[in-house]
Amino acid sequence: MESKLQIISGKHRGRKLILPPDARPTQNRARIALFNMLESGIIDKNTTINVWDVFAGSGAFGIECISRYDADVVFTDVSPTSVATIRKNIASIGTENRVKIIQTDAIAAISQFAKQSDLVFVDCPYDAAELGRAFVNKLGRVAKVDTILIWEQEASCSVEPNTDTWEILRDKVYGRARFHILRKI
Repeated sequence: MESKLQIISGKHRGRKLILPPDARPTQNRARIALFNMLESGIIDKNTTINVWDVFAGSGAFGIECISRYDADVVFTDVSPTSVATIRKNIASIGTENRVKIIQTDAIAAISQFAKQSDLVFVDCPYDAAELGRAFVNKLGRVAKVDTILIWEQEASCSVEPNTDTWEILRDKVYGRARFHILRKI
């Protein structure tokens, strides 16, 4: 079955993205809504941003950032299949010089990437909500102030962020997905 996942906006708008097997990508409509929220005063489109796409899967979130912004992106995923898929998607748009693609455990990578990231997207497998909570809690201890975190979870069993570490800027549900947009305080 052909993927319906595509880049929504920017210089690579309309390009189709391939998916790794068994992927659960964020639907195009939900990504449109998410980026509309980010561009309503959360992200400054006129500055270079460092993005970390954690549990990256197809890399759709980070690739969308490359298409829309002056962005350097780190993609991490533990799955070799996902890493290979991200490499193919990046090669199809010719932006290899703006990215790092690393096969690694997300929590172990926090010490390497948290302090340099301005925008972090976390979308761990829906059946691993505790993994997402552990990641967000550890990230909150080391991320720089004002880091923006987008934490996607399954709406029916989502976990609340630690509000001692993160300010909730938005909390929206789109179908099966719940997005917390948070700022490190």
